[in-house]
Amino acid sequence: SGLLNDLEGSIKPKADFNAKDDAVALRKAMKGLGTNEKTLIDVLTQRSSGQRQLICKAYQEEAPGKTLVEDLEGDNYGHFEDLLVALVTPPVIYDCQEVTKAMKGVGTKDSVLIEIFATRSNKQIKEISDAYLKQTEKKLTLDLKKETSGEFAKAILILAEGKRDENTHVDAAKAKEDAKTLYNAGEKKWGTDESKFIDILCQRSIPQLRQTLVEYKTISGKSLQESIEGEMSGDLEELLVAIVKCVKNVPAYLAERLHQGMKGGGTDECTLNRIMVSRSEIDMLDIRAEFKKLYSYSLHSAIEGPIAKILKYPFKMNDYTNCKSLWIRALAKCL
Repeated sequence: SGLLNDLEGSIKPKADFNAKDDAVALRKAMKGLGTNEKTLIDVLTQRSSGQRQLICKAYQEEAPGKTLVEDLEGDNYGHFEDLLVALVTPPVIYDCQEVTKAMKGVGTKDSVLIEIFATRSNKQIKEISDAYLKQTEKKLTLDLKKETSGEFAKAILILAEGKRDENTHVDAAKAKEDAKTLYNAGEKKWGTDESKFIDILCQRSIPQLRQTLVEYKTISGKSLQESIEGEMSGDLEELLVAIVKCVKNVPAYLAERLHQGMKGGGTDECTLNRIMVSRSEIDMLDIRAEFKKLYSYSLHSAIEGPIAKILKYPFKMNDYTNCKSLWIRALAKCL
């Protein structure tokens, strides 16, 4: 988003890094009976993604015929296993797997597709498409077309092409014109011309859209987000609102996604894993700051809260509670 250089991740490369030493430590942690989860957490959450790839290589040299991913899958389970495997997966492959998972099974998980395609750059989206082609021998856009429908499909397919304008120059006259087009296509008329919203929001550059949001408020008296929420519904509304939120502030949008993933009775562990892993080296510190601003308590306390509950129970830690507490501890370390 034009501001990428000012953003900060929480996981930095380890200074005195030695891939062989880490591989040996991980191998030892999983050998024989029982697993030393503390070692797994300490090593994998405190290395950069690039360093973890080097550990994977060194691991195969230490244990011929075995991969680190296979051993992690064999020795752990549940969301804790998912998190560890995600950490040792190259970011583009991980995004590609998440997109594939979102399209599989009963009902496409549109909110996952929305989150990924609204927050990734053109370069990242093109890399996801390449990885998808390599893994499935199919074109991502063609499979997305099969799994989605209506105006939502049209919008997500434009985003999946990875062709958003990247010009950093803002054309003020064009922003005014686009704002007027959006106003005429929505607030001003009976019914909504959704295609105008899709064309502008899915194709203009981020700095250009920022200016368009300002102009829209001036013309309409409402924010564009309010208009979209009033005029549309369903997954198209969710997608266009996500784009507007990301134009303003990607970390704030992701902080909100994390909050949604933790509120109410259940926890959306998949969303927590995905955001924590994929943003840990990009903007996790910004996401933390935005979370605190939005909800006035820290992301750390939001994640670690459930641990206290688990450990307060009078019963013995069973496999489920143990797995959950390990998962929470590993997640907190990514902060």
